[in-house]
Amino acid sequence: MKRLLMALSAAVLLLSAPAASFAGSAYFIMDAKTGKVLASSNADDLNHPASLTKMMTLYLTFEAIHRGKLSWNTRIPVSSAAASKPPTKLGLKPGGTVTVREAVDGMIIKSANDAAAAMGEALGGSESGVARLMTQKARELGMRRTVFMNASGLPNMQQVTTARDMSTLAVALINNYPQEYRLFSQASFNYRGRYVRGHNNLMYRYEGMDGIKTGYTNASGFNIVSAVRDGNRRVIGVVMGGATARSRDALMASLLDRNVPKASPVSTSRLVASIGNIRTKQVEVASASDNVAVDIDAQTTATTRKRLEVAPVAPLAYAATSNVTVPMDRPVAMDEIMSAGKPAATGGWQVQIAATPSAQAAKDILSEAKSRTGNALANASPYTEAFGKGGNTVYRARFVGFSTRDDASSACAALKRKDFDCMLLPNKG
Repeated sequence: MKRLLMALSAAVLLLSAPAASFAGSAYFIMDAKTGKVLASSNADDLNHPASLTKMMTLYLTFEAIHRGKLSWNTRIPVSSAAASKPPTKLGLKPGGTVTVREAVDGMIIKSANDAAAAMGEALGGSESGVARLMTQKARELGMRRTVFMNASGLPNMQQVTTARDMSTLAVALINNYPQEYRLFSQASFNYRGRYVRGHNNLMYRYEGMDGIKTGYTNASGFNIVSAVRDGNRRVIGVVMGGATARSRDALMASLLDRNVPKASPVSTSRLVASIGNIRTKQVEVASASDNVAVDIDAQTTATTRKRLEVAPVAPLAYAATSNVTVPMDRPVAMDEIMSAGKPAATGGWQVQIAATPSAQAAKDILSEAKSRTGNALANASPYTEAFGKGGNTVYRARFVGFSTRDDASSACAALKRKDFDCMLLPNKG
């Protein structure tokens, strides 16, 4: 199979350098016929998905179509919140509508944030509602370390995934919706008389690549999930945290050039995801809304509740359990805890609003929340707590010092009015 020629000297220099030279960089190349890992680096480290998030929004859309809840011609209402999403976007107008087909094409080809947000509201009733559905589906598919917070991939520090998890989602799309998957190979579409071209430039150049999605935010760097067919070989590749779109594409092309020939040419249509041997424990984060979200199973939920000393919350009809979780390796010892203020006192109540990849991010969101919320947090102290180890550490952002549950609940209500999520927790001791 003739491969893409890498002619640029800058690309050659990039490929001769260690892949870990970029903060948060990771890659994962797997044989989708056997599940064998062909090449990987930091494959299970948490990263931000950016617009790779839309792969899950599209998965739920295809699922809704197959279940008869939507059709390709269903007209989706466009809220002011969806229309106001920053670019890239289709330019949807508040109060208008967009068809499911237009929204799907917009998400795949244009990576349109307004289309994704509108579709998310149609699927889950709200941004937080669809986030719960997306995270629940991630667990069902075997995506162990992924938490979704919106339908578009726009920046949210709690929205995390891994290179391995994104390869699992790519396999699920190909296996479960093979007809719809063909849409990922489109290079352009006509939107109401306007020609819209995509920007997955590597797919347009690399022979045998028929999908799947790119993504970028400042926090994530340049991401890409690619699927390549070479005869009976089927390879899925993920690169995350690229410094530029060009260097990301160059790395992906080089990895595929080296590893596609190693894949098995077995004749089977059903692909296999690689889940690895990951030891996981659960770490709670602020729930998407109303303290109701997703976990892996009832046993894990019971363990988490016991550890947190939180009473069970009645789940919504579509939510499996009562905690959104990010899998981690272990809780840190008390002497590893970092606080932005006084340590949590014994007794009383705390309010957690986020779990972020860095201590500074946790401190920043606490500072913003306190300045925007005002009197409701006047007597509360900001507190950050490390959980996990190494590159998998997350930092819980909490307010402490509430003497009663009612005080904490009032603060939580005030935070929600300012668009912060929150979760009530009793202090230990």
